Amino acid sequence: MLEAYRKHVAERAELGVVPKPLSADQVADLIELLKTPPAGEEEFLVDLISNRVPPGVDEAAYVKAGFLSAVAKGEAESPLIDKKFAVKLLGTMLGGYNIATLIDLLDDGELVDFAADELCHTMLMFDAFHDVAEKADGGNAAAKRVMTSWADAEWFTSKNEIPEVMTVAVYKVPGETNTDDLSPAQDAWSRPDIPLHAKAMYKNPREGVTNAEEQINELERTGHPVALVGDVMGTGSSRKSATNSVLWYIGDDLPYIPNKRSGGVCIAGKIAPIFFNTMEDAGALPFECDVDNLNTGDIIDIRVYDGKIVRHGTDEVISEFELKTEVLLDEVRAGGRIPLIIGRGLTQRAREHMGLDTSTVFRAPVIGEESDKGYTLAQKMVGRACGVDGVRPGSYCEPKMTTVGSQDTTGPMTRDELKDLACLGFTSDLVMQSFCHTAAYPKPVDIDTQHTLPDFIQTRGGVSLRPGDGIIHSWLNRMLLPDTVGTGGDSHTRFPIGISFPAGSGLVAFAAATGVMPLDMPESVLVRFKGEMQPGITLRDLVNAIPYAALQSGDLTVAKKGKKNIFSGRILEIEGLPDLKVEQAFELSDASAERSAGGCTIRLNKEPIIEYFKSNITLLRWMIDNGYQDARTLERRAQSME
Repeated sequence: MLEAYRKHVAERAELGVVPKPLSADQVADLIELLKTPPAGEEEFLVDLISNRVPPGVDEAAYVKAGFLSAVAKGEAESPLIDKKFAVKLLGTMLGGYNIATLIDLLDDGELVDFAADELCHTMLMFDAFHDVAEKADGGNAAAKRVMTSWADAEWFTSKNEIPEVMTVAVYKVPGETNTDDLSPAQDAWSRPDIPLHAKAMYKNPREGVTNAEEQINELERTGHPVALVGDVMGTGSSRKSATNSVLWYIGDDLPYIPNKRSGGVCIAGKIAPIFFNTMEDAGALPFECDVDNLNTGDIIDIRVYDGKIVRHGTDEVISEFELKTEVLLDEVRAGGRIPLIIGRGLTQRAREHMGLDTSTVFRAPVIGEESDKGYTLAQKMVGRACGVDGVRPGSYCEPKMTTVGSQDTTGPMTRDELKDLACLGFTSDLVMQSFCHTAAYPKPVDIDTQHTLPDFIQTRGGVSLRPGDGIIHSWLNRMLLPDTVGTGGDSHTRFPIGISFPAGSGLVAFAAATGVMPLDMPESVLVRFKGEMQPGITLRDLVNAIPYAALQSGDLTVAKKGKKNIFSGRILEIEGLPDLKVEQAFELSDASAERSAGGCTIRLNKEPIIEYFKSNITLLRWMIDNGYQDARTLERRAQSME
């Protein structure tokens, strides 16, 4: 095993990347070596089991957790790993297969304190929370300590706050950076392999870029972290892989987690909404400001709390900024928006169980300005998904995700994110996986995905399409329920009924696993058509009329510098076309992606939706008859339509 692994390390080194994480088979072989270690390999073996195994519910994590649990319980032995060290390593695995053992050890006289220490900073508890609470209620002192730690948010307060001044070296890429610049479509096959895929970032020469990796490495020799700066950043497709590539070069290693990084700083005149979200999910600090006076090689001090960028070591103000929300500071401290949401929820559950008031440790989510006016259609839909009448623009909310879609170029990354979230079953009512991008000309890695990903999705209660079935939107749209909210890992996931907020693979995984998604409610732009469609007018004419009208009014400009785009990050709410077929409505909602809009609603009459439902119910039952899984999920959706 070691010989084969070292050969792999050498092969990867020739490519200029770190080795892949260990597979389940490799971990099984590693365990045998740990039981009887060859002389001189002891330190190397411990490093492999500690730092090169994926966390969560990865197959390799299952093997690792089984071995460490056996050592902790005295059922297996290794001269290199004693019981206490085994418990410590179990505590680094985030959640999933390690949890049951750590909870059992709360009753172990020898290891109880060590197990409690690890549980105090473990957030992915899910239903296992009740097991700890039950022990605490039964008088278990260690379980009480864990509950108190969660209630006091020690998992959060033990992390360093963002310093008042962050000193960084600037790497500026002028003009517009599309996510295809950061994660090229032709390199989609390598996206799950973050270090290798990052090699493709900015691979096409352009102004300011010669060799991005070499330039960033050179800037790091200043002794300061590097900030990515641009005029417009992250437009285009909703690719978490774009964020992964950026953070591989400007982020920080995650302890005990192989080949992933978080943190980093991204500054731009305009940051596309989905890219902004994936950056904050990953623990980065993104913000918008005037970047005209920032250039590659500049050393700057970011005064985070004052909203100023100054020349390093001086008071010369280069630019000023305002954070999108103060909660962003908590997100960076927690290691990302998703860890913050999960941890904040755990703290709240613990406090409620203990009869305590809401914690004051965290910055309060933003609430939009109150108004005596009514709500728009989008605001009502999101409100219903949150259990309220409506949600005002600017308000933070976590709407219920009724429908979630994942396509194949991002599906393997979504799978990895689900493993990291210790997800063994979907909470969202319907999660669908397609294989539309790789069916026609699959690479070997695509064929492997087509064989392994369906089972992963189906065993968690999701629906898997088959290669050759067609694009995900034509299927996912037929699963929709009106006035509900959903998301998908493709920027063109734009529901023609209900509303969707496309996201990167990390947020898609979170929505599928937990059934909700964090959302800062966008503002809306009303697009109203008047009169009747005239002979010769096509749907494409309607689509093109929207940006044309904005160009005429000055709300949309073509030039990249000082670009104006009234649609960017906002919801297009389209009225005046109530009798469109749902398939026709999708032509309009789909085009909102090209406007960089955050979402789209189309006000339709009941008749076209009822007609659509009748056909869709037949389709769902046909899928069940033809062996599509998960059959229970498909039948549940058919009954909801009925």
